[in-house]
Amino acid sequence: MIEAVRVTVRLFAGLRERAGTGRLQLDGVNRVGDVWKRLELGDEPSGLLYALNREYVDRDHALADGDEVALIPPVSGGAFVLSTEPLDVARVVAEAASDDAGAVASFVGTVRRQSRGRGVARLEYEAFAEMAEPMLRQLAEELTAKHGLCAVAIHHRVGPVDIGEASVVIAVSAPHRAAALDACREAIDTLKETIPLWKKEIYADGAEWIGRGS
Repeated sequence: MIEAVRVTVRLFAGLRERAGTGRLQLDGVNRVGDVWKRLELGDEPSGLLYALNREYVDRDHALADGDEVALIPPVSGGAFVLSTEPLDVARVVAEAASDDAGAVASFVGTVRRQSRGRGVARLEYEAFAEMAEPMLRQLAEELTAKHGLCAVAIHHRVGPVDIGEASVVIAVSAPHRAAALDACREAIDTLKETIPLWKKEIYADGAEWIGRGS
């Protein structure tokens, strides 16, 4: 007979708001997939992922007493530096500079006034920093190996971000421009799809968490 265990559950973005808390404890759960059922928050969101002790796992993974289970809603956004202050584009580019580089490619994501036909007042970003930062370092290592890069720098805002401000800045350097451009595009595309960082659009008449890839 499998004994029930106690685990800590962490919730983010829209899931945190739905539950009314970002952290709680559950008793009597033996597998990752049991967690959502016990929360009694309705149907499981499409694209929901689970992280066990800060590593992604499937729903059949067994739990042990004292484990931490993070519920990861579809993600949007990420960074080496997660900052509540305005981003300095020149600083990020300088961090990616190298005497071995023949090119530095950069991407600056900014907050626009209109989104999907609605007027946007500001954005708000939330991150699972303990996972996001090491995952971004791993992403940089993978891009460096794949494209032969010299350096990678990624900074991302968290908290409220006003119209016109930068929400993310990415800079990569490489011996040749093609590699730098390809890696820069791959960095932002991968970041938006996999890093546990979420975006909330604030409107004059409401707000909405925006899903993966936005």
